[in-house]
Amino acid sequence: MSITPSHEWGLQSDITPRFGARLVQEGNRLYYLADRAGLTGSFSPMHLQKLDLAFPLFVEQLEDMLRAGELNPHQQHQVTIQLASLTCIADTCGSCGYVYISIYPTP
Repeated sequence: MSITPSHEWGLQSDITPRFGARLVQEGNRLYYLADRAGLTGSFSPMHLQKLDLAFPLFVEQLEDMLRAGELNPHQQHQVTIQLASLTCIADTCGSCGYVYISIYPTP
């Protein structure tokens, strides 16, 4: 499936295919809003299924990183998580309310 949104959400990258999203942060909780996310490039059906299964696990680990202070809403600091042959990079970009992510197949 190939989708290129008119506006790309998440962390900007030259890597394709990728899924990008801006998660809403409230305390140590993250909320996904479908209208703040999109796919760039062509994902195979297998990678789309892996993304669907791994996404909640990525969010859970990012929430753990918020609790531990590794991901800080007041400071820009990029973190990387790898699960199910997918890589997730995330950063608050010092936004005090959002976590920007980009998920792509691990090379």
